[in-house]
Amino acid sequence: MSPLFYNIVITIVGIAYVFTVVGVMDFLVKKKNFPQDISRKIVHIAAGSWLIFWLFFDDSHWSKYFNIAPAFIWTVLLIIKGLTADSNDEAVKTMTRTGDRRELLKGPLYFTLVMCLMGTVYYKTPLALTAMGVLAWGDGLAPIFGKRYGKNKYYIFAEKSLQGSAAFLLLGFLGAVLFNVLFYDSIDFGFILVAVIIATIVEAFSPRDADNILIPLVIIVAYSIYF
Repeated sequence: MSPLFYNIVITIVGIAYVFTVVGVMDFLVKKKNFPQDISRKIVHIAAGSWLIFWLFFDDSHWSKYFNIAPAFIWTVLLIIKGLTADSNDEAVKTMTRTGDRRELLKGPLYFTLVMCLMGTVYYKTPLALTAMGVLAWGDGLAPIFGKRYGKNKYYIFAEKSLQGSAAFLLLGFLGAVLFNVLFYDSIDFGFILVAVIIATIVEAFSPRDADNILIPLVIIVAYSIYF
């Protein structure tokens, strides 16, 4: 099998994975009254974990960059849906907090743009693995912990909780370590820890929906300084 054809097959599997997650969450929200906020975060985590497919791409061929196809497709869809979708659209149901389609043009769109960046410019680098681990797992699960267990609230640009921030730190670190371990035999725990601590501080100060941009941005800066 040629590298091009092989990478196309992996790309199709990756696209199917992302669309399946969105479809399943849409079904659960519409038919089973699954909480919309939990659905949103499951999609968030699953989308960020799409990079596991990087393990299977043949890096000897330029078509390895097809890995961003799911993110690119959803970038286009989010723009269209954010401008035209009705309240019953699957993306509106599974990716927004309030059912307002315009939310798709903020956090979700920023997220897919970051996926495109990490899958091209920073493909398979510790930076990308760390940024997506923090963004997918730390930022994905922290609001759930904060909402359910967050007793000590604080407000800067948006309401947060100490418990949610602690969950972000711990789960972001674990997510970043997991992604790095999948790709490298030896990983730099020092960089991961520094990146996660900085990201936690930035997330605490982030306005709503801006964290999907600010978190990877500060990790890029931290990476350039650290190395």
